[in-house]
This record gives sequence, C-alpha cells and structure tokens, in this order.
Amino acid sequence: MAKALFPGSFDPLTNGHLDIIARASKLFDEVVIGVGTNTSKKALFSATEKLQLIEGATTQFDNVSVSLMSGLTVDFMAEINAEYLVRGLRNATDYEYERDIAEMNRQLAGIETILLMAKPVNQNISSSILKEVAKFGANIDHLVPDNINKALQERFHEKKE
Repeated sequence: MAKALFPGSFDPLTNGHLDIIARASKLFDEVVIGVGTNTSKKALFSATEKLQLIEGATTQFDNVSVSLMSGLTVDFMAEINAEYLVRGLRNATDYEYERDIAEMNRQLAGIETILLMAKPVNQNISSSILKEVAKFGANIDHLVPDNINKALQERFHEKKE
C-alpha cells in the first residue's frame, strides 16, 4: 500500500493545494496532509485551526487524512510509515527550492519526492499573497475553498473591530 505525505504550513490552504491533494489521492492509496509550522513566517491561523479547516476542505477524499507535524519531515514520514513525499511546483523558483530539499531528504532517509506541476490557473496562488489581498477586502472566493474563505473573512473582520 503506497502512502504519501503532503507537508506544508497551509496558512491558509488554497485551491492550488487542494488540486495537488486531489491528484495525489488518485496516485496513492493513502495521502496524509502534514500541517507544520513555518518558523520564518507569522501564522494567521493556529495549527489546530489549520487542521480543522483542512479537514473541512478535504471531506470528499476517502483516502486523505490530516495530521499535525513537527520536526524534520523525514522523521514524521518514518512515524506515519509514509514512503513518498508529494510537493507542488508553481514555477522555476519552486523547482530549485524543492529540488534541493528533495535531495537532502533522499540523503537523510532515502525519501522519494514526487513533484506535481501546478495547473496554470493555480500557478500564481500563494498563501502569503492571498492573506495580503484578503486583508484589504479583495474577493478571493475563486482561489480558496469556501470554508477557508469564510475563515479568512472572519479573521480579518475580527481584527478590524
């Protein structure tokens, strides 16, 4: 049974992420979405909030689960017995970054990384940009799942009061 991990900070999950999840769910028997913390960025949502939001956005996938993760990705993969690492690529910059991490993971633990190209409609979507434009009231409902859009609107509305 082939099991894959799709790790990220997912702050927030985007339609680009959701597309990678959908495609990975067809390639692997089981896909675990590993919700980690990007220590170089200030998170909008807590880890628990992100886990709940992602669970709500992925209910249509029977073979997808969501878990909180910390530490090295290769250690978490060993903990959950995942054989493959799935990552999405939007552009050449993503490729260069992911290539180096994939090689490090291969050297550390023999991990095989599967890189899935983003569909053109998702190539410009990033969580950082979405948060910025949502903060200023832009309509992003076509870029994120409905429950994520609602959570973003609530979060930014709360901060204005």
